[in-house]
Amino acid sequence: MDKKQTKERIKKLKKVIQEARHSYHVLDKSIMSDAALDSLKHELYELEQKYPEFITADSPSQRIGGKPLEKFKKLRHIVSQWSFNDVFDESEIKNFDQRMAREIGNKEVDYTAELKIDGMHIILTYEKGVFKTGATRGDGKIGEDVTQNLKTIESIPLRLKKALDIVVEGEIFMRKSVFNKLNKKRKRLNQPLFANPRNAAAGAIRQLNPMIAAERQLDCFIYDYSWPEKNIPLSQFEELKRLKELGFKVNKKFHYCQNIDKVIEFWKDWQKKKDSEDYWVDGIVVKVNKREYQNMLGYTGKAPRWAIAFKWPGEQATTALEKVVFQVGRTGKITPVAWLKPVNIKGTIVSRATLHNADEIKRLGVKIKDTVIVEKAGDVIPHIIRFIPELRPKNAKEIQTPGVCPICGSKVIRIKGEVAHYCSNKKCGARQKNKLSWFVSKKAFDIEGLGPKIINQLMDEGLISKASDIFSLKQGDLESLERFAEKSSFNLISAIEKSKAITLPKFIISLGIKYIGEETAELLAEKITDIKKIPQENLEQIKGIGPKAANSIKHWFSQKENIDLLKELEKAGIRIKKEKLAPHRPSEARTGAGLKDKIFVFTGEMESISREKGKEKVKALGGKTHNSISKNTDFLVLGQNPGSKYEKAKNLGIKIISEKEFLDIIK
Repeated sequence: MDKKQTKERIKKLKKVIQEARHSYHVLDKSIMSDAALDSLKHELYELEQKYPEFITADSPSQRIGGKPLEKFKKLRHIVSQWSFNDVFDESEIKNFDQRMAREIGNKEVDYTAELKIDGMHIILTYEKGVFKTGATRGDGKIGEDVTQNLKTIESIPLRLKKALDIVVEGEIFMRKSVFNKLNKKRKRLNQPLFANPRNAAAGAIRQLNPMIAAERQLDCFIYDYSWPEKNIPLSQFEELKRLKELGFKVNKKFHYCQNIDKVIEFWKDWQKKKDSEDYWVDGIVVKVNKREYQNMLGYTGKAPRWAIAFKWPGEQATTALEKVVFQVGRTGKITPVAWLKPVNIKGTIVSRATLHNADEIKRLGVKIKDTVIVEKAGDVIPHIIRFIPELRPKNAKEIQTPGVCPICGSKVIRIKGEVAHYCSNKKCGARQKNKLSWFVSKKAFDIEGLGPKIINQLMDEGLISKASDIFSLKQGDLESLERFAEKSSFNLISAIEKSKAITLPKFIISLGIKYIGEETAELLAEKITDIKKIPQENLEQIKGIGPKAANSIKHWFSQKENIDLLKELEKAGIRIKKEKLAPHRPSEARTGAGLKDKIFVFTGEMESISREKGKEKVKALGGKTHNSISKNTDFLVLGQNPGSKYEKAKNLGIKIISEKEFLDIIK
């Protein structure tokens, strides 16, 4: 074939492959065997390799390809993204119906009901009918560009049946059958199992390597024609039909309901049938059918007024309420959190449940030691439904809201018109957040994945408010939180567990004692083996510890809450590990076999090794590291763009070595 004939052949191949793919993945009909389709795809690939100028964005060969991304780009949504409010019983859905009728002038309201697929929300943008970008929901305004991963999903068309500019929304999901096979494989490989198909699907979409997403065999239903407004059909029912006509895969189970009673019938019917489908369904989505009424009703701050998720009761389990901890958030808000005997709910271990506020505790009538029913519904933090009176023990204790803040001891107040209690010290929560961020930082416990944003999130949800809380978290406590899809919760819990073994200097640093930095912590660690037996007298006699540092140490260890913290950390399993020091041989002190008592200072940016790693190497060989230059410094390690330490070292005649020379020394 000449070039012109090849171009025409490529065009025809793309059309045939697209029709076969649409028939199989969208219509559930096979018009040719897998082998025949693979043969056509192979021919297309070969021709495109010969003439790469004919490769287009909608080519089937572009579904899987490209190098793994370094990170996801951010995308601003054309249309703001919303989430649905939830109802769980007939009375709540009838209240919703009455509200709809009232707000549109007491007119009759009809609805479209759709199955609520338990997956991950995505937004697809097409230009002239060609798939351009796909994004996650993000914060509703800006999401992550996951286009490469979405291209691996065969049910997402790369070209529509009409050359439209359009934005649509849908749900990525993993079929139960695929999920079960995947977990069997991971079990054989001794890899952590996925908790549920939703986590597995969401995790795949957020992988930087599209090959991983392809291996997960994900699927997609589209249910919302979002933009442009002028082209959106006049009813929700017609909108779903239009999406199907354009080539999108639409769930066939949507149903027109003349009134709310028909909605309830549909809800009850699918509650019985939901397990027969090869995907997880956690309820139905009920939408006012007429577009005119939707526009009249509008939106709240987070959800459309004209739609609601009508869920089935979430999965529940019974367990013991062991204690209630009043956690302090960043804003000083005090949240009562039930600490439970760990229990398995919906495939994950849960150890905490929110009690919301004092009014909720009173409503429930629950006490410490009660047997409680805990529910985990969708993406909501697990909560207590009720206690079982018949199982209440004689030693059950009332839950008392504290009169003073459990963190700083300030008075607890309740603002008029609000149900929550707050610490009256406006700096309390923010200060505690900073303490926790320092506690988990690289210089201290170095818990990978637990940065300031996650600290904020855990505090706001009432899961932690002091350092020892971190070490009692369970995987299931995290999985309901945003940004904790797939194995991210597993990774964080693993990192927390790993951090429990810590060197004494790092442990001292983690406590955040004023005036105690790395150098002072190392000096203290040389003199003691047990942090609880730190000398209270004669601290200033330790070379390098001045009056300020000595007084600060004495003051810290005189505070009851600090002593309690040490006990709590010990109970949580924190153990001090000994640093392995290389044997000291004086003649080799400057050649790397031993660096006993040699003092190193680092300046500038390191290329081959981070400063932290460099310091660890020095210490492992018996040397010391300081942050500032003095006449006692033996070496200044010089990186790129050095600071004022360089000039000071030159003036004092300190030996200055390059990063390469440093690496030679520590080999």
